[in-house]
Amino acid sequence: MSFLLPHFLEEGRGEIDVYITRVYNPMWINPDGFMWLKSLKDENQIKCHVALTPTWNESAWFADYVLPMGHAGERHDIISQETHSGQWIGFRQPVRRVAMERLGKKVRFTHEANPGEVWEESEFWIELSVQMDPDGSLGIRKHFESPYRPGEIITVEEYFRWIFENSVPGLPEAAAAEDLAPLAYMRKYGAFEVEHSNYVPYEQEVEGGTADEQGRIVKDGKAIGALVEDEQKAGFNTPSRRLEFFSPTLYNWGWPERRFTVPWVLKSHVHPDEIDLSKGEMLLLPTFRLPTLIHTRSANAKWLYEISHKNPVWMHPSDARRLGVESGSLIRVETEIGYFVDKVWVTEGIKPGIIAMSHHLGRWRLKESEGVNRQASSLVDLKEDGAGKHAIHVLHGATAWESWDSDTSRIWWKDVGVHQNLTHSVHPDPISGGHCWLQKASVTKAHAGDQHGDVSVDTNKSMEVYRRWMALARPATEHSPDGTRRPFWLKRPLRPVVEAYQLPDNPFKPSEPYPLESGYEGYNRSNQDV
Repeated sequence: MSFLLPHFLEEGRGEIDVYITRVYNPMWINPDGFMWLKSLKDENQIKCHVALTPTWNESAWFADYVLPMGHAGERHDIISQETHSGQWIGFRQPVRRVAMERLGKKVRFTHEANPGEVWEESEFWIELSVQMDPDGSLGIRKHFESPYRPGEIITVEEYFRWIFENSVPGLPEAAAAEDLAPLAYMRKYGAFEVEHSNYVPYEQEVEGGTADEQGRIVKDGKAIGALVEDEQKAGFNTPSRRLEFFSPTLYNWGWPERRFTVPWVLKSHVHPDEIDLSKGEMLLLPTFRLPTLIHTRSANAKWLYEISHKNPVWMHPSDARRLGVESGSLIRVETEIGYFVDKVWVTEGIKPGIIAMSHHLGRWRLKESEGVNRQASSLVDLKEDGAGKHAIHVLHGATAWESWDSDTSRIWWKDVGVHQNLTHSVHPDPISGGHCWLQKASVTKAHAGDQHGDVSVDTNKSMEVYRRWMALARPATEHSPDGTRRPFWLKRPLRPVVEAYQLPDNPFKPSEPYPLESGYEGYNRSNQDV
């Protein structure tokens, strides 16, 4: 939902009292960033925006409050990575707080120890929640009370103590073997292996339950496994507990055609039939990433930016000859809602008919000495005409400057890339809801007056494209088999309570119906093959 939020607000689906972004730069990272700018500046849509961010970003510039949040060494945190087939957790701790406590100094909140008085998130959310409900009358405070001191607010130490004592299998036993409490064990070692190998979790045996007519093992009305050659196995997290070649879920939720219910090739919006090379149309690949940068969080990493600081348009030599351009030439790339101007890099590392542009780059700021780091951003002029058109014009690129760090006077590069995502219209996949990043674009030589880094977008066209893609969806209000808004079995990072899945009594209806046909053959309702 997040990348469509400004479009929802624009068509009147609701309004937001307080919007808190956490390590999130929606105006830059999402497609159609000028729609985000519109919502962030409109207090009728977003009344208050709070940006929780460890580094400056473009969206934070338009926030009502900017709250710096701690990096890994400035907060308590649990982490895990997909390093191998096993399962493990790591425990990060705020370095300066731990050092002070070991020296015998008492620290109540981590911000008392962190440089810059930076809060750590766990404490921030606890304290904010309690301040909203100090007497418990809203039913919020009780969720933040200590399990060890009834009626008192939980501390960050107690928070992680409870986790390690109650929700990490095997940790209490491993700690007891060394005569340590689980929290002390994690403070000492910083990591714990929960399971050495979990390569085939679907083959784990399950106990209890009985097999139903579908071969599922059912216990207390819930499928917990599958009967496989007379053995009860855990199976997969699907309704059938098996890998499903045929998807009853899609069939029952309004997608009965063969090409949706079984693995099938869909004719997408960027199928070769949709792209006319003779008219300068090409497929734009905007998603490849550089191994040296991380989204928009690397602007303070001077050495990484020295390695990677520009994002030219990759183009095959045959396309370059067709367009009459060479490496370093300026081109204009036009999308459904606008255009950007960038330099070309001619390479056989990309297929003919496709152009590609790396992620991460094209950062900008609105004031010379404020905003995103000067080594990583261009100073730009941001213009709006009041009728939906927005534009960015680069005044100058990265520059050297004098500071406490002598390296800032040695910045030698100027080109810090082009912000392409501003020109990407939203393409919400009608089944998953995820954004379809690939898109068709028209590529020409730069026009008279075009300059490197220019971006122009018409947000009226943004809403037109949004409505065209929304027309592809088959809403739950018309197709839900059980009155819920989405299948309950699908995984969620934080699953809401069952009651939250019920469709509202008065669901939203757009003031004007979405167009019946989008032109994208793969999802065309008239193309039935049930």
